[in-house]
Amino acid sequence: MKIDAHQHFWKYDPVRDSWIEDNMKALRRDFLPKDLAPILENNDIDGCIAIQADQSEHETEFLLSLAKNNPFIKGVVGWVDLRADNIEERLPHYSSNNLLKGVRHIVQAESDDFMLEEKFQYGISLLTQFKLTYDILVLSPQLPATIQFVNKFPSQKFVIDHMAKPNIKKGEMVPWKKNMEELAKSKNVFCKVSGLVTEADWKNWKKQDFTKYLDVIFNAFGVDRILYGSDWPVCKLAAEYHQQLKIIESYISSFSIKDKKKIMGENTIRFYNIK
Repeated sequence: MKIDAHQHFWKYDPVRDSWIEDNMKALRRDFLPKDLAPILENNDIDGCIAIQADQSEHETEFLLSLAKNNPFIKGVVGWVDLRADNIEERLPHYSSNNLLKGVRHIVQAESDDFMLEEKFQYGISLLTQFKLTYDILVLSPQLPATIQFVNKFPSQKFVIDHMAKPNIKKGEMVPWKKNMEELAKSKNVFCKVSGLVTEADWKNWKKQDFTKYLDVIFNAFGVDRILYGSDWPVCKLAAEYHQQLKIIESYISSFSIKDKKKIMGENTIRFYNIK
């Protein structure tokens, strides 16, 4: 089964979605399951994981309702305030829904040491008992703190979104490469090969621009800890679905059938505990 491990849905709200700036006008509309379903079918993708884009419990409820009514949505990574005083109540409430597979916070918009805050770490410490994963959304400069963070929770399942967003447009590798290699030493940390095109030159990227970055990830994490994700519809800023998919398919074209299956779905099923 092929699974897209990272995509989003929303009903566009100009106030809530103020992160969609003027140069991103293509995203200023609704993106719902009826829009994605035919795209997945056309690209031979069997299902997807819906990832939060707004930091509210309303967002989590919204995504869970979509998953309930659209079987191709295999799971949801929602948002719960891990720093909340009532976190011990909210986690069992949401984890009772077996469609909730994990949680995420948009750490890329926070200070570099956000994940090292005591209250946030307490919330993280509760996730394993509810069999919830955690998606780490950070920028490259936040990786040193991320390494400290994951080392505190060796039993928690983590996945790095978008390869920690290296500056592909400028071809920068240092210190991103060293930090990702260090992060990969923690065997409970996985990595999504997703969001590549939007870190490149939106209008002028070439397939070969991504090779050296993918080399780092595949050498560091290996085929058992890498998940394919599209980052649809955000990817549309730089590429249509089939174009971003082709980047990964081309890169792994010489891999064995067994390894291709892992990257394109089996690792996602295992990581998010999809039944």
